[in-house]
Amino acid sequence: MMANRIVKSFLPKLMGFRLMTLYRIQPERAVHKAFKLLCTPRGGFVKPHQKDYLNAHKSEQVQFKKIKIQTYRWEGQGPKVLLLHGWDSHTFRWKDMVKHLQAKDYDITAFDAPAQGLSEGNLLNVPIYNEVLNLILDKCSPEILIGHSMGGMTSVFNQHLKKKPFVKKIVLLGSPSDLKRIMDGFQKILGLSDTFMTAVEDYFKRRYGYGFAEFSTQHFAKHVDTPSLIIHDKYDKIVPFTEAKDIHNTLKNSELMITEGAGHSLHKTTIYKKVLEFIS
Repeated sequence: MMANRIVKSFLPKLMGFRLMTLYRIQPERAVHKAFKLLCTPRGGFVKPHQKDYLNAHKSEQVQFKKIKIQTYRWEGQGPKVLLLHGWDSHTFRWKDMVKHLQAKDYDITAFDAPAQGLSEGNLLNVPIYNEVLNLILDKCSPEILIGHSMGGMTSVFNQHLKKKPFVKKIVLLGSPSDLKRIMDGFQKILGLSDTFMTAVEDYFKRRYGYGFAEFSTQHFAKHVDTPSLIIHDKYDKIVPFTEAKDIHNTLKNSELMITEGAGHSLHKTTIYKKVLEFIS
């Protein structure tokens, strides 16, 4: 076990060393490799005990460029809800939330993001997630968006770009705000130089039109007035709860609930009840 931990801690530095070496010879190739590494999920695979649940609720596959996106449905007579999971995850994470929504007869849709769950693909980031979200929004026109982590960030980014009039409420669960913080962590883990990271940021800006500091949920929220509920745990080890406060302070119409002990996943009955109270 100790040996495994040592190997795992050493691998990122080795990866970073290889990128830095390649950067000296072929800078463009090195930056492209770093971008792909950043956008390649390491988890989000369907485990054996999750297959039956997902297969039982499969709906259509939506074509996105060259890949297929798996959707799921739980039909109801109430308002339409769309669920967006986070990084290294998939629709199974909504199992308990779906039970609470079904009890109130909501009409529920979910989908696995690219490279996650039963969807195809290899890369994922917020702009890619947003493109897929646009396809699903056009198909089901939900009144409520519920996003966890990256799914919440994507929801706000989507509404910032072009507000969908049919979306009446948004719920953000453990959602990050600052891409700059994430990129600083990426740089530190791999041991990349400032010069290398500047090149990666330039690549990102050419591709998506934003620098790292500009790509922020807090920034996007300035243009969103949809009533929103933000739930975040004070001791979240993945996303600092201060980022939830930043988003709350910027959104024009939001409510903030800080929990203690629910972690980043936020799987608690009190949270589900709060969400139901807000969306009803």
